[in-house]
Amino acid sequence: MRRALLASLAVMTVATALPAVAQAQVPGQTPEQRGRPTQDAQPADRSRAPRIAPLRRQPNAGPCPYVKILYDAARFVEIAGDGRPAASNVGYTGEIEGLSAGCAYQSDEPITVHVDLLFNLGRGPQAQGDTRTYRYWIAVTERNRAVLAKEYFDLPVNFEGADRTSVTEERVIVIPRAGIETSGANFEVLVGFDVTPDMAEFNRSGSRFRVTAGQNPAPAATPPAQ
Repeated sequence: MRRALLASLAVMTVATALPAVAQAQVPGQTPEQRGRPTQDAQPADRSRAPRIAPLRRQPNAGPCPYVKILYDAARFVEIAGDGRPAASNVGYTGEIEGLSAGCAYQSDEPITVHVDLLFNLGRGPQAQGDTRTYRYWIAVTERNRAVLAKEYFDLPVNFEGADRTSVTEERVIVIPRAGIETSGANFEVLVGFDVTPDMAEFNRSGSRFRVTAGQNPAPAATPPAQ
């Protein structure tokens, strides 16, 4: 699915073609990992003619916004029953397993950020039914400051009898700029599940279920007699 999220900084109409997408800033990446071409990069087979003409690439007017998953909302874990955080009380679960992003802007154009998301979803012992509609959000912030725009999205999932499945989503975020001097480094794009305060606290604690926790270990096997 591809939809657009417009940060409500100003009302703008974009009618120009966008340049080639550059790699966005992702935590832990070096400039080389962000797709910056190197001089010694050579085609694998010079004798084979390219099937299509190479695209003309232009550098962005500035760096891309920082894109990341909010830790407190990276997982969705339903605790049913008596509310005790035990594996037997788990309903539906989810985790934003992967994120990749790229952006493009030139001159005084708005910043267009393309985001690909990978969700891993599951059904625990307390899950009822094969279908569940999860909810997640994408927010644009002035970096380390106020939230400028936030939009929620529904993620309907059909497990089809399985206890886990994966779903990918594609989103396009358009961030207007006040002027040509406004860099993408001024913005941050955050992603997360729509979670309850209890779910957020569970995520902050770093808790993970281990089904065998608290059980006596199996006795060691007795070696055969010689």
